[in-house]
Amino acid sequence: MNWNKTIRQTHRWLSLAFTLTVIICFVALSGALPAWVFYLPLLPLAVLLFTGLCMFFQPYVARRRGGRRVAAEA
Repeated sequence: MNWNKTIRQTHRWLSLAFTLTVIICFVALSGALPAWVFYLPLLPLAVLLFTGLCMFFQPYVARRRGGRRVAAEA
């Protein structure tokens, strides 16, 4: 299983879910909906933070493990 591809795909789908929940919140501003509706974007945002940090640190972890060489060394 390719974890890099899985994390990237999850991040993409969660960004769509986050965008949709934010749009729902803006639409909810025009009506009288319960307050919990405004907390809906927080769950995808928390997972987006985790997957984004994973993608950010992947090159550093791979370099530390010796997975790839820098072009100057090769």
